[in-house]
Amino acid sequence: MSFVYILLCSDLSFYTGCTCDLDRRLYEHNAGIGSLYTKVRRPVCLIYFEVFSVAEEAFRRERQIKNWSRAKKISLIQGDFKLLSELSRPSTSPSLTLRTSSGRAHSD
Repeated sequence: MSFVYILLCSDLSFYTGCTCDLDRRLYEHNAGIGSLYTKVRRPVCLIYFEVFSVAEEAFRRERQIKNWSRAKKISLIQGDFKLLSELSRPSTSPSLTLRTSSGRAHSD
């Protein structure tokens, strides 16, 4: 069994991870073991998790969630699947920020 989890860190940021032992991993995060990100943002609190029978599925889900915006993560945590669906739709409005060839934003 594998778990994908989201932690709320002391600075109110989210940390998404994957493990086969959720209790042990939560203990490690709060003990400062393993993840530099959570080590400096302790204590952390488990606020969401999913269970998978296949580890590769859990790893794929972890990567998916890590690429999400904070708003999408919050809607997942709150179980607001309607909002999650809306946030998952591609934007149809054009970008209003012009960028130079170096990637810098250009203002008029």
